Amino acid sequence: MSVNQEAKGLDEKRGVEFSDGRLSRSEDEGQELTWTEEEEKVLVRRLDFLIMPLLILGFFALQIDRGNIGNALTDFFLRDVGITQFQFNVGQQLLSAGIVLLEIPSNIILYRLGPTVWIGGQILAWGLVATLQAFQKGLGSYLATRLLLGLCEAGFIPAGLFTMTRWYKRDESTSRFSIYFLGNLLSAACSGLIAYGILHMRGIGGLAGWQWLFLLEGIFTVLVGILFICLFPISAANPVSLIGLRYFNERESQILQQRVLRDDPSKVQARQNISLEEVKTTFTNWRLIPHLLMTIVALAPASTMGSYAPTLVISMGYERLQSNAMASIGAWIQLVMNVLWGVIAEKTRRRGLMVFLGILILWGTSLGNRLLVDSTNYPLKFGVLTASLSFQVPFHAVNGSWLSLNCKTAGERSITMAMLIMCANIAGIVGSQLFQAQDAPLYRTGFTVIVAFLSAAVVLATLANLQYWLLNKFQKRVGKDRYQY
Repeated sequence: MSVNQEAKGLDEKRGVEFSDGRLSRSEDEGQELTWTEEEEKVLVRRLDFLIMPLLILGFFALQIDRGNIGNALTDFFLRDVGITQFQFNVGQQLLSAGIVLLEIPSNIILYRLGPTVWIGGQILAWGLVATLQAFQKGLGSYLATRLLLGLCEAGFIPAGLFTMTRWYKRDESTSRFSIYFLGNLLSAACSGLIAYGILHMRGIGGLAGWQWLFLLEGIFTVLVGILFICLFPISAANPVSLIGLRYFNERESQILQQRVLRDDPSKVQARQNISLEEVKTTFTNWRLIPHLLMTIVALAPASTMGSYAPTLVISMGYERLQSNAMASIGAWIQLVMNVLWGVIAEKTRRRGLMVFLGILILWGTSLGNRLLVDSTNYPLKFGVLTASLSFQVPFHAVNGSWLSLNCKTAGERSITMAMLIMCANIAGIVGSQLFQAQDAPLYRTGFTVIVAFLSAAVVLATLANLQYWLLNKFQKRVGKDRYQY
């Protein structure tokens, strides 16, 4: 049975079936459910203040625990733990490898258990690991904690993206995807400022500043996990939290379900498992190739810069702890750019163009970093570095929305989102080795490789747009639905 046939069959019953097995029916079996535009807008605003803050908070905690090690480097972390820069890079690769290994299995489990239990459990798990890494000593414990952190974090980002598609319509999703990534970007912006304060605690209780950093931020994550489990609604069909808070009445719940399904029948999720056919279809979908390769080569530099931005600022002659706060300036600008990119892409419905422009600007700023690598004009170098940090990822959320809109079933969408974030973490594995100790402190070779990667990303972004343009010309001739680009 096709997706449209499945959706039609459910509509004939005046209901929609979701993954928790419940069938939502309209308030009157004899007529189709209707609602006003204003009524729908009110419900969407309530969703924005319920669903989005919890997902953003989880993403904030994820990035805090994943990225605070870059701040720890400025507090003699390598010396205290007893590892080299090369070993540090290997640990960063293990974190990304752990995420890649469990990305798809995690989303398959999400499909069955739902976001409240699975996402909340993930946050608790990596929060405990993040807290206990404050007591690591030596190479073995360092590598083990990085791998465990990656395994526990695996699947969170695509789980959040997929969960949003269950609550929002197609023309609402791009801006929400970008807003979701605010959790990541806000963390990057705040982490330097937070670290600046916490790292001054070195010596209190006999602990190093970086130990206090891991302890306090890990405990924060555990609290976020508890909050998520207690407050996040189970599903649109059952909008109740695990502690019994009901957020929408029966009619509102029906509207929330049917507005999404009428907008996109492919979001019917009549089973609690992803079929083998959906897995096969997704893995053999050649249209994904430029998207996924582009993600790897465009995000690898972002991984490098995220870890080494404070160190680069130090190399310009700025004070060790001050560098953490200065490196966060670009991250604050990136917050604005990320939302702006998503809103423009959603309003203009030119997601592919915005992805291309985002990568092109990043290429230009990175080329500036390479050309200035030997310059002693440190204010100019810092300005160009800040501009580069400002455009590291705005294209990424829009690319995710672009992919999501062109998926044909809910299962395919779930796997596609997992594959996208897998590639983002493969980028992390690659990016963790772009800056080598022998290339320090200017990293001439590293910046050269970054420019080469982003040049390839510009080409791949062009190919991604071109393939949909050509496909839509063919689709129009044969009278089939057109692809979104």
